[in-house]
Amino acid sequence: MTDLHPTIARVTDRIVARSAPRRAAYLDLMERQREAGTNRGTLSCGNLAHAFAAAEEDKPAIRAGAAMNIGVVTAYNDMLSAHQPYGRYPEQIKIFAREVGATAQVAGGVPAMCDGVTQGQAGMDLSLFSRDNIAQGTAIALSHAMFEGALLLGICDKIVPGLLIGALRFGHLPTILVPAGPMPSGLPNKEKQRVRQLYAEGKVGRDELLEAEAASYHSPGTCTFYGTANSNQMMMELMGLHIPAAAFVHPGTKLRQQLTRAATHRLAKIGWDGNDYRPLARCVDEKAIVNAIIGLLATGGSTNHAIHVPAIARAAGIVVDWQDFDELSHAVPLLARVYPNGAGDVNHFHAAGGIGFVARELLDAGLLHGDVLTVGGTMADYASEPVLADGALHWQAPPAKSRDDSMLRGVAAPFSPDGGMRLLAGNLGRAIIKTSAVAEDRWTIEAPAHIFDDQNQVLAAFKAGELDRDVVVVVRFQGPRANGMPELHKLTPALGVLQDKGFRVALLTDGRMSGASGKVPAVIHLSPEALPGIDGISGPLAHLRDGDMVRICARTGEVAALVEADEWAARAPAVPPPPGLGVGRELFTLLRRHADEAEKGGSAILAAMETIV
Repeated sequence: MTDLHPTIARVTDRIVARSAPRRAAYLDLMERQREAGTNRGTLSCGNLAHAFAAAEEDKPAIRAGAAMNIGVVTAYNDMLSAHQPYGRYPEQIKIFAREVGATAQVAGGVPAMCDGVTQGQAGMDLSLFSRDNIAQGTAIALSHAMFEGALLLGICDKIVPGLLIGALRFGHLPTILVPAGPMPSGLPNKEKQRVRQLYAEGKVGRDELLEAEAASYHSPGTCTFYGTANSNQMMMELMGLHIPAAAFVHPGTKLRQQLTRAATHRLAKIGWDGNDYRPLARCVDEKAIVNAIIGLLATGGSTNHAIHVPAIARAAGIVVDWQDFDELSHAVPLLARVYPNGAGDVNHFHAAGGIGFVARELLDAGLLHGDVLTVGGTMADYASEPVLADGALHWQAPPAKSRDDSMLRGVAAPFSPDGGMRLLAGNLGRAIIKTSAVAEDRWTIEAPAHIFDDQNQVLAAFKAGELDRDVVVVVRFQGPRANGMPELHKLTPALGVLQDKGFRVALLTDGRMSGASGKVPAVIHLSPEALPGIDGISGPLAHLRDGDMVRICARTGEVAALVEADEWAARAPAVPPPPGLGVGRELFTLLRRHADEAEKGGSAILAAMETIV
């Protein structure tokens, strides 16, 4: 392994220095929790009797207090394909725990909503703040002081960040995230995209569209495109929070079951009463956070993590910003092309060598921190593939060369010399753009703005032919405080049609696009958002007008309205639309009102927490 790349070293050192006061306070709190109260040894007899009353055959062991009791926090539901396999995990984990003298209890459940179901619907307004809700639910689950370790069962978009944010407030516990794996490949994603665009043009009907979608999303397991859910799994590997190479093994297989067994056994070995104590607070440090970003960039992962990674970091007392992402992106090559960045899905990626290959390549090139504390050994152990031999789980080295260089390549011959996630800044604020799926001749767009306050307005204008021209489609009042920052992925087919017609098109929004951001340039997460903040000041996007020329350039890092400064300063901000009602959105008013900007993570609970810690 070569010396660490100087850019990665510099950015890491800057994060360490920036975070020092908060990180020290966080670690001190975690140490005090371990010593002063958040453990079974402090419970009264009444407390303890309540906690093991229904434990059946595990009751004697829990009562005696001589072995680790594992708290299982589950995001199981059987509507969400990725989480349906978790239904039987708790009973399996209890058996696996008994094999090593430990016990396990389901500490609690957390909600798991599906952005694929709510995409383009009013329910999507709850999506981002479900992460805060999940974090709070995780904290409630672990607050019973009954557990010496935790297994977190979750995969999808907000669920993994939410589980991790909550668990980090119990960072004295060793904690392992347990995935369930992707569904087998169905209809190729490119074909699904083609049918979607035909439907947007009115060339096929709903029956044809539904048939294509059902052939894509067809069984238990994670959706196979490389969106936020599968990016979550990659990050947990490169942060060292999975059992090595656990991410992309199919549900319902013997290998998957053995990986879950290994996670349970491993957790029992890294408790605080042994000689290999690995608390979550120490595993999630500045280097682990940088590794997560590097993995995201090297694999062309989800733009949603430009919000989630800062939020996870904050929960551990670490401060990162989009400048960190941008500088790392210029140093980290793109090693994978997984749909929507390429033709194949995560199953093809895994078959080509997968995360083990990526980890090995990055470590050997000095592009990944190898000296992080992981739950599964050293970071070098994550440069591996799991296999069964005579029914037993083993790990082997990843292939020396990619098994499919259209999907996966080494550092010596990457798809691109940079990771393709960049910071844009200018008189409209700060934003993120993902270039890894965008043709280079689309990295710079200069066109008139057409402004909307709702994505349905965009689709109506598209159907009316009003967007058949060079245009920057602006969708504002979509930030965390305005309506919960929904994804605008419903716009992808229509914008793709316009681009395919030869028009120079881009999306500009203070909302999110999708973990599956694709071929159309999308300038997203614009901060400050258009809606006025607590100070009553509107974001710059509220001053933009129809017809204003807007320049977007991923090469120079620019997002700007080409309007004279005097005229810009004299403009009154646009009036926000009224808040949406129904579908439970009113229950999230408090979270919207107190959320901070996307670059900080778009969280209300973390913003409030920092006023007291």
